This record gives sequence, C-alpha cells and structure tokens, in this order.
Amino acid sequence: MPLHSLLQREDFYVISVIGGDQVGIVSEVTQLLFKQGLNILDIEQTVIHSQFTMVLLIQPLRPRFQPSQLQTSLSRLAKRQGMSITMTPLHEFRGLRLAETKRPYVLTLMGPDRAGVVAAFSSALAKHHCNIERIKMIARGEFLAMEMWADLREANFSLLRQDLTTVAKKVGMDIIAQPEHIFKKRKKVIVFDMDSTIVDGEIIDEMATLAGVGKKVAAVTERGMRGEIDFPESLRTRVSFLKGLKIKSLESIAKTFKLTKGSEELIAALREMGFKIALISGGFSYFTGVLKKRLGFDYAFGNELEIKEGRLTGRIKGRIIDAKRKAEVLDQICRKEGITRDEVVAVGDGSNDRIMVANAGLGIAFNAKEILKKVADGAITKDHMKGVLYCLGITDLDLKR
Repeated sequence: MPLHSLLQREDFYVISVIGGDQVGIVSEVTQLLFKQGLNILDIEQTVIHSQFTMVLLIQPLRPRFQPSQLQTSLSRLAKRQGMSITMTPLHEFRGLRLAETKRPYVLTLMGPDRAGVVAAFSSALAKHHCNIERIKMIARGEFLAMEMWADLREANFSLLRQDLTTVAKKVGMDIIAQPEHIFKKRKKVIVFDMDSTIVDGEIIDEMATLAGVGKKVAAVTERGMRGEIDFPESLRTRVSFLKGLKIKSLESIAKTFKLTKGSEELIAALREMGFKIALISGGFSYFTGVLKKRLGFDYAFGNELEIKEGRLTGRIKGRIIDAKRKAEVLDQICRKEGITRDEVVAVGDGSNDRIMVANAGLGIAFNAKEILKKVADGAITKDHMKGVLYCLGITDLDLKR
C-alpha cells in the first residue's frame, strides 16, 4: 500500500514503548496485542545503554475494535513495568517512514578520535535533509571508527557525497558510503591491487632504479596512474626501459620490498574469517607469485615479463592486465566461487583499478588518485588499511574474539 494511502487509514495505530531495558518486555507487549486481535504491520526495537525503545504499527483484525480498551490494557502494562507506552492513531502520527519508502545508506567513518566528528557529519546530512537513524561505535583506540545509518530520502547523492568528502578532509577522516542492502550482503571475496596498495610503493620504479632509468620510468608511471595515458602503452614503454636487467635483481627486490602498514595483519584476519583473497595487478607475476606464497592469497594475477638468458628482454608475454582485464579477472573469480559481484570487495589506488572497483559490491579507493575516488564507494588513506574490515561491519570486539 502506498504511504500516502496508508496515512489516511483511521483504523491503524502507532504504539511507542520507552523505558529501562528488561527481560520479557517485547513478549509482554506483543502477547497483549495478539490476545486483543491486533496484527503487527511494522516493528522496530533497539536497546542503547539499557534504554529500551520500540515502535509498532498495528491494525485491528476484529470488527468493532475498541481503542479505549487497548489503551487501558497498555496503561496497566506500562505501570506494572515502569515504562512509558503511548498509542496514537496513524493519521495523527508525524514522521512515519516505512522501510519500503526509505533510501537507507550506511556511512563508515574512520580516523583520529577528536571532538566534533559527529557534529560535522550530521550537519552535512541535515543540510541535505537526510535522517540519521542509528550511530554505532565500532572501534576506539588506535583510531576511531563508527557507522552512521541514514535515510537519504530525496537527497542528490552526488552533491551529498561531495559535501561529505569535504567534511571528511576537514576533520581528517575517511568515509565509505554503501547502500544498506549492499552493506548487509555478506562479502566472500576481497580483491586487492598490488603496487601502492598491498606493497608500499611501485615495484617497477625500484626495478628502474636498479636499471639506471628511474626518472624515466617514474614519470611514465605517474602519468599512467592519473589516467593521462593508456595503461598498456605506459607499461610497454616502461618495460622497454628495463631491457637487460638481470633476473637476480628481481630476487633482491622481492626480498626487500616494503608492505603497506597493516596489510599483512589485514590479510591474516581475512583468511582467519574465511574470505577468499585475490591479488590482481597491472604489475608483474614474478612479484604477485612471491606475495601469494608469503601472505597466502588464493588467487594472484600479474603481467609476465619475457626473460632470456637470465635477463629481461624489455617485452611482456601475453595479454596485458589493464583496467578492462582486471574487471574480467574479477568476473572469472566470481564464476569460479559461485558468487555475484555484490559479494566482492575491490581495493585499489589508480586509474587501472577503476572498472574493477566500480563493478564490485564494495569498491574502496586506497590512498588513491582522484580518478579512482570518483567511482569508488569511498576512500581510505594510507594509515588506515585496517579500515577495510570496518567497512564490512567488523568491529574491534569481533577481532578480539
């Protein structure tokens, strides 16, 4: 039934129950309603720091229903339990929004614990006439993490997102915004880019330094990350500069490259929780193979360098893993695991990750370029790798358990 029609119903009532939490109150109220022939059309109940709140939308099923009789019974129950119970005809009730009329989103906020964070984000939401329905603290210690559950109503999401991003920068927080139904969809696979995501830096730049062409390669890398030049062209150009580099140089890099802060702990936690974890890189299979063995990835994909007589030839074998190919590999993993894209998280940092991140149920721009932030559900900065867990609704208490 449309909401405007529902609000005209004079035989519907809203019952509100508020008071100190106690065992059995839901049973007491709903049993009373059942015995008096009332049907519960909608119900929402929460307990916050021992404060109980429940709101029910009810409809009489019996003819000649007597509201006064129900009101008397509810008053007796309220007095006995030390609660406040009110009953209001629906057409007099203000602010009713049934679940099917809402536009629910979950905002995950992460960053330094400081005064004014809730005030700043709630002000931005209020400006766009969004209603905050729930705020939940999920981590407090190394840094703050919380969830804001909000009904966006008629807000222009693009404009709202711009304002939330501006607030996030101002207060030094990261923010991820997900539709509630996507947030609640259990994620089963998490896909990471390698360079500047799992690995702190660009491996090809380290290779170039050893080959004596560091500045040339770094300049092309940066242009490619910003999306200024085609990735396959960029990669072929950079690899051509590496011609003659010894395979032993790759071995030395693999032994010394630095992982991004928190990435090793994150991967270990995800494995413990049963996630399938993939590495899809526009970098090189030599290094994705090393990381697969070291960190325990279930899948690892990278470009294969051509090697002859122990040296790089300056060429790549096979099809290059560009943005389109990354998205195709993600789909291949979905088919193999028997899941949909909504059950996948994708984490990357540059232009080459944009289709993969956009296609995933949850797409995270990690320490990323602006071109990727535009298509991601939100951004996480370099010091907050652990925040990937919080975006999945996992709390510090869950991790301790």
